Amino acid sequence: MTTTFGYGMISAQHDPRDARSDTAIYADVLDLCAAAERLGFDAVWLSEHHFVDDGYMPSLLPVAAAIAARTTRVQIGTGVLIAPLHDPLRLAEDAATVDLLSAGRLVLGLGAGYRDEEFAGFGQDKAALGVVMDETLTLLHTAWAGRPVRHRGAEVLLRPRPHRNGGPPIWLGARSGPAIRRAARLADGLLAARVTPEQFAAQVRVLDEALATVGRDPAEVTVSVHCPVFAWPGPDAWPLVEPHLFYSEWKYRDMVGTPYGQRAGQSPVPPTPTAPPALTDQAREKLRVGALVGSPTEVARVIGAYAAGAGPHPFHFVARLYWPGMDPALMREAMAVFAAEVMPAVG
Repeated sequence: MTTTFGYGMISAQHDPRDARSDTAIYADVLDLCAAAERLGFDAVWLSEHHFVDDGYMPSLLPVAAAIAARTTRVQIGTGVLIAPLHDPLRLAEDAATVDLLSAGRLVLGLGAGYRDEEFAGFGQDKAALGVVMDETLTLLHTAWAGRPVRHRGAEVLLRPRPHRNGGPPIWLGARSGPAIRRAARLADGLLAARVTPEQFAAQVRVLDEALATVGRDPAEVTVSVHCPVFAWPGPDAWPLVEPHLFYSEWKYRDMVGTPYGQRAGQSPVPPTPTAPPALTDQAREKLRVGALVGSPTEVARVIGAYAAGAGPHPFHFVARLYWPGMDPALMREAMAVFAAEVMPAVG
């Protein structure tokens, strides 16, 4: 089955070493998405977090609407929108509106979330995430099908309906067995992350067992994975991407754990983005595990291994080619190399 390709995960983070303004960073996001469409990518993907000192993108659907206005063909995915932090009925309306503005190009990727600070900031409880996810997915399907939904004691009917019959496809970001089985019951796709090809194939097997239990055809459920990527024809691939990959991976660790306001000697909200520490040899070794950095041939070979694990499912590979702090011109060049030399080699 043919592999489709996405460009992501767009976060609009403001690396403190980046002299651009936030306004300029968001303008570059739109330019990069338009470039991805011209280069032949099938989708662009946005990533959500809240209350991060570097301004990690918190509002995906407004940005998706802006991308829809700048493009005509490419699908626009949320990878992922943190469902428990959003009122499900308002989410149904907003997603339907973006689906209309894009003429049916929205892919609504949803996840449960994990950062304590985000749940505390929105006054949400992490204890019942599974129940909340099930309720949100059921409400979205019901509302987009044109049936009345009950929400907070009232019965309402969503209007206008989405462009697509039944609404945008829903893909679930999932790692654990229960989350993968939820995707089998209630979603149109599975979005995996930070897994090897072997781990991805194992997740697909769990999905297939769950699909068989509920009587669904695997060909109806897309499986996908996103990985850090930098395909480059010369020997300097690592020096070009390493500082940006390090910042991105370090920031994911930095934003997890004790909320800023509870760290000794720190204010509740850092006044400026936190700069990363110096990259040690040990950190460099860890950084190079799991990132697809090298020649286009080498990168295509590993993506092919992921595709082989997809089995009968449609397979979508999201190339994490968006790097906070990287010169947009270099990002465009890396996108062009990937589109011209990697995508055709995978098939």
